[in-house]
Amino acid sequence: MTIQLTESAARRIQQQLAERGKGLGLRVGVKESGCSGYSYVMDYADEVTAEDVVFEAYGAKVVVDPESLKMLDGSTLDFVREGLNRMFRFNNPNVADACGCGESFTLDKAV
Repeated sequence: MTIQLTESAARRIQQQLAERGKGLGLRVGVKESGCSGYSYVMDYADEVTAEDVVFEAYGAKVVVDPESLKMLDGSTLDFVREGLNRMFRFNNPNVADACGCGESFTLDKAV
């Protein structure tokens, strides 16, 4: 199981941690939410538990719990700029459909 980071995402993670002044990386996960079933959650990772899985690229770390990793396996985390908006974006091959607002998604039944 794997999650990839683009160089842009890694730079943004490093920048946010530097501004914050502490943290090991970015914690990402999935929770039940929204009109389509699931949504991504992100927070700072100040610690890593024995169960967590850590992915590192371009000097930045992403920390994921095992249950979320099942739904995020094969994903690429990117940081994009669209007009005035800047955001992290998941390219998740496990997503079957997403709601119109883009805040939640449905997983492929095989996951």
